[in-house]
Amino acid sequence: MNFYSVRDLRTSQKEIWGNLAVNGEAVITNNGKPTALLVNLENRDFEAMVKAVRQAKAMMAFNSMRERACENGFMSDEEIMAEINAARRGE
Repeated sequence: MNFYSVRDLRTSQKEIWGNLAVNGEAVITNNGKPTALLVNLENRDFEAMVKAVRQAKAMMAFNSMRERACENGFMSDEEIMAEINAARRGE
């Protein structure tokens, strides 16, 4: 998987899109930290890909809630809703 900075998006677009077509994925960094994932859709169904990404994000949020619940013993309804809302916002 290739990593590109936000600056690379402006200066090396042709290289990024070429590598994306070959490798299928690329990570965009901001201040050295991964902030976005580019995925080559090829001929795949866009809606199916968006649904799969959303499901993965929801599962990650769920796992995070489970880990915190194990550490703290429980989570309030407000904490659960805050975690769900954060996942929906992409945080």
